[in-house]
Amino acid sequence: QVQLVESGGGSVQPGGSLRLFCTFSGISLDYRSIGWFRQAPGKEREGVACISPSDGTIVYGDSVKGRTTISRDGAKNTVYLQMTSLKPEDTGVYYCGLIEDRKLPVGGIGSAQDYDYWGQGTQVTVSS
Repeated sequence: QVQLVESGGGSVQPGGSLRLFCTFSGISLDYRSIGWFRQAPGKEREGVACISPSDGTIVYGDSVKGRTTISRDGAKNTVYLQMTSLKPEDTGVYYCGLIEDRKLPVGGIGSAQDYDYWGQGTQVTVSS
């Protein structure tokens, strides 16, 4: 069975920071990349970041560039999303997912519809 589990979310003041975690099991990352998406109520699922272990390629969404870092610990089967300078518009449920490398556009995160597996998500709330 394939399983992805997100953690690390919570409530934070504007300008604060959070580190999110995605652990996975039951699947190899050979020929696959890992993405972070977020979804606010009533909005489409939005790509935040993507990392491709095969060649180390990293891509960020425009809305989080400069204040977000995605990284991976292969030994722990864990992908991290470090976010700083958080804004109220960053509020939403954050999901990690897996996508086949062949479905990734060059220099892109890909669409949510092209991801094969998802975790249950972790809630991030940014408010005063």
